[in-house]
Amino acid sequence: MPTQLDNALEAIITGLTAEGQPFALTPFTRDGITMPAFAAAPPTLAHYFAHFANQNKDLPFLVDGDIRLTFGDAYAAATCVAEGLAKLHGIEKGDRVGIAARNSANWMVAYMGILMAGGCATLLNGFSSGEELAYGLELAECKVLLADEGRAARLEGHNHPSKIVLFTHGNAPAEGLAATWADGNGVAMAMLGSLGPDDLATILYTSGSTGKSKGAWSDHRGVVHGVMNYVAQSAMAKVHLESGGEVITDQPCALVAVPLFHVTGEVPLFLQSFAIARKLVLMPKWDAGLAIRLMAEERVSYFVGVPLMSYEIANHPDREKYDLSACKSFAAGGAPRPVEHVTRIKEAFPGGFPLLGYGLTETNAVGCGNFNENYLAKPGSTGRPSKPMVDLAILDDAGKPLSQGQVGEVCIRSVANFRGYWKNEEATRAAFTADGYFRTGDLGYLDEDDYLFIVDRKKDIIIRGGENISCIEVEDAIYAHDDIGECSVFGLPCERFGEVPAAVYAMKEGRAAITPGELRAFLLERIAPFKVPLEHQIWISDEALPRLGTQKIDKRTVKARYLEQAVAA
Repeated sequence: MPTQLDNALEAIITGLTAEGQPFALTPFTRDGITMPAFAAAPPTLAHYFAHFANQNKDLPFLVDGDIRLTFGDAYAAATCVAEGLAKLHGIEKGDRVGIAARNSANWMVAYMGILMAGGCATLLNGFSSGEELAYGLELAECKVLLADEGRAARLEGHNHPSKIVLFTHGNAPAEGLAATWADGNGVAMAMLGSLGPDDLATILYTSGSTGKSKGAWSDHRGVVHGVMNYVAQSAMAKVHLESGGEVITDQPCALVAVPLFHVTGEVPLFLQSFAIARKLVLMPKWDAGLAIRLMAEERVSYFVGVPLMSYEIANHPDREKYDLSACKSFAAGGAPRPVEHVTRIKEAFPGGFPLLGYGLTETNAVGCGNFNENYLAKPGSTGRPSKPMVDLAILDDAGKPLSQGQVGEVCIRSVANFRGYWKNEEATRAAFTADGYFRTGDLGYLDEDDYLFIVDRKKDIIIRGGENISCIEVEDAIYAHDDIGECSVFGLPCERFGEVPAAVYAMKEGRAAITPGELRAFLLERIAPFKVPLEHQIWISDEALPRLGTQKIDKRTVKARYLEQAVAA
């Protein structure tokens, strides 16, 4: 049976989306399929920034070390970046502009400026190797790449089509983004008159079962609706708290502990903050001790990260030295959260609640949410589909719906979905059913209360601390070694990261054996370090790997055999 909280939230969101209300819905038809859309949604991200940055212009927005910017400061800086991109670097509407850098206030201003200039914000994984960065730039045909020195250095010696423009962190936008800076706001104002919801907005890279990363592109309508669905959910939560007598007076505040190039950092964390007037506190890289100190100093009310992060905070030896009572929500996404983590977080923060979200790059982070006492009651579930955008179905291989409780592929349909994989029509066609559902590649079922339980993955990927790793991509990198005859890459369970990559390989006949350490060193020159197995999780086999009747390597048998060895070790 639905819980009391389920019923309360359902009633609230129904009221908020009714005709004449802030999140009223209107039908939108694409490819013959009609879906709900927000009647009052801004047409583009440029309009979204202009409206909410002005509405909240005097409130604190970004805290990055000694740099503090209001919403108005950030918007004014972004207009100068938009001006500079157009006048100094020739950016026109639809041009792809890459960002490859660590998190910072200047990263955020750069992102805003790209979109306000009419460009497509192309978010490259900051952990990628030079070869991977060059591939992403080539795929998206980026005209310009905004990069910090570390990522630019990785690209040396690699061919790509982009003009590299450096920017720095930890300083005022006018200084850090000087190479893209021009006074004036003519470009940003002009774009408000010419940009529309069907125009290209973003490209994010996603690792799937087919090897190299794909560029998932979205139009402005999709990203804006992904953001606004989160805003509607936040409004629902606020109404619920206030109906229980809680008075909310402090400005909401979140710690930015996840990469901004990931959809979780981009959509629900960064972009949503404009509409809910939320302050964002940045840290250069994850450190649980620093996170605790910043959370206390800045009165952080909301924390989101991969499951590992909130668990490390709950167990940190310095936790009780700081007042973290302002933080009411400890959200996780990107990977399943072990059930024991849920209980531990609630024990450590009795005044707050653990939360869990489920969404994908291709859905602009929109999917399901499991909240508060409901999460404590069903800690193995990702929660109910997020109202009002998400139409979630469990489908068989033919795209037909399965009965409640049956396991099938989790599929999501909404206006917030991405539009396709850049320059890859075949993958785009395969990603959608005939009636517009995106095939997530996850296998799961809905229980009697409409709660989603993920049980397995259809795609051959490993999720390490929120980072998707394609097994095939790592295998391809191993096969690049001339002496290796066959290999198999698979995931091993890990308490810290959820999963980690592991590999087994066999030499070509007559070739001298290389050690696991030598293979690891070989891989580190070719793919990002997080994709490379640790030396003790690489095995060499003296015999051929087991095969199926089709003569493909029997990955299940290989994994079971070496998982047993890993446990024994």
